[in-house]
Amino acid sequence: MKRHHILVVDDEPLIRQSLSGVLEDEGYSVQAVESGETCLEEISRNCYDLVLLDIWLPGMDGLETLERIAQRPLAERPAVVMISGHGTIETAVRATKLGAFDFLEKPLTIDKVTVVVKNAIRQRRLELEVERLRDDYGRAPRIIGESVPMKALRQQLALMAGTNGRVLIFGESGTGKELVARAIHAMSPRAREPFVDVNCAAIPEDLIESELFGHRKGSFPGAAEDKVGKFQKADGGTLFLDEVGDMSLKTQAKVLRTLDEQKFEPVGAHHAVQVDVRVIAATNKDLEKEMEQGNFREDLYYRLNVIPFYVPPLRDRIEDVPLLADHFLREFTTAYGRRPKELTPAAYELLMSYRWPGNVRELRNLMERIVIMNPQTRIDARHVPLPLSRGAGRRPSGSASLQEVREAAEREYIMKKLEETGGNVSRAAELLGLERSNLYRKMKALGIAK
Repeated sequence: MKRHHILVVDDEPLIRQSLSGVLEDEGYSVQAVESGETCLEEISRNCYDLVLLDIWLPGMDGLETLERIAQRPLAERPAVVMISGHGTIETAVRATKLGAFDFLEKPLTIDKVTVVVKNAIRQRRLELEVERLRDDYGRAPRIIGESVPMKALRQQLALMAGTNGRVLIFGESGTGKELVARAIHAMSPRAREPFVDVNCAAIPEDLIESELFGHRKGSFPGAAEDKVGKFQKADGGTLFLDEVGDMSLKTQAKVLRTLDEQKFEPVGAHHAVQVDVRVIAATNKDLEKEMEQGNFREDLYYRLNVIPFYVPPLRDRIEDVPLLADHFLREFTTAYGRRPKELTPAAYELLMSYRWPGNVRELRNLMERIVIMNPQTRIDARHVPLPLSRGAGRRPSGSASLQEVREAAEREYIMKKLEETGGNVSRAAELLGLERSNLYRKMKALGIAK
């Protein structure tokens, strides 16, 4: 698992040497520098769990350096233990107020150093865990569905929960591949460590390498400061490469080397960074076809595809639609402070007759729209604005009347115009060629909220 990284900052070479030796003997990875300025440069380009910081330094002193460290985001802020040969109570109090974990006085003893270092790293780990719990509150991975494909997927998750094998998740856009990736991480031995995600399709090709591996200041135009990459941020945890099929061949080669060696060089750097990262990748493309066309490396495919997962499209598990719809209705009525809503049998039938080209994401967006636009607590088929223009993707329900179809089309068109005008009823009425009062009456009849 992850090896903890410590930075020693002291202007005395013997102190740097002795502390480095003691801590390396304890199993830590140690780097030593002689000034506050160098310390700040070092923590901006590498992730450290702890800084042992001398108060009396040439140039920027230890307290000023501590103050600068304390301004960094929690995830990028190492724990700090101050060191001094002639400190005062006043200095120790000030250091504590600035965020120092503890205060060590010279001459240092091995027992005291090792105990304080261990406690400081443990405290930082707890703080990061609390922060992650706050971030993840209400968003714990939950895979909903009682269809045969989803039961099989949950069984597969349970079988490989305790492993560290690489995973490649296949599935159309909107099926919930990231949710599966988060569930895999949450059930793995790395659950307490970071889960870092990156959408390879959303980042320009000339920036993807910097995003994944980080860069050094001045390594390319626009690199105004050092940046820590996603691989390094995920050290000890899981890196999720979404839409990995959109990655350029050049970046694929560097990812392949990183998977093989568990180390890489940031853009513009001259030394390698060692990491311990589990990679989960996902794609909506046929990677075998991409390999045939020369767009995806065969060796990378086999490195990633140790444990394949397939997330089925919603049309292949249509019996899960009611469960998902109810879940999303509860989620959004709570989020928007609305009264609980329920779907009628006719509404369920309409939802299950649709082909869902956008999969679970489309259903989720539809439920959010219903909660926002409809004041009713009972949601009927006429309140469900399915896009009739995509009728080729729907299966005939066999029960919708001509009147219901007409009302659904009218409701969809009116809501589209309201969205175009930002909810301005007067402007929407102009676009529709109606009097404002007539539009209000139609909105009321069709169950569209003002």
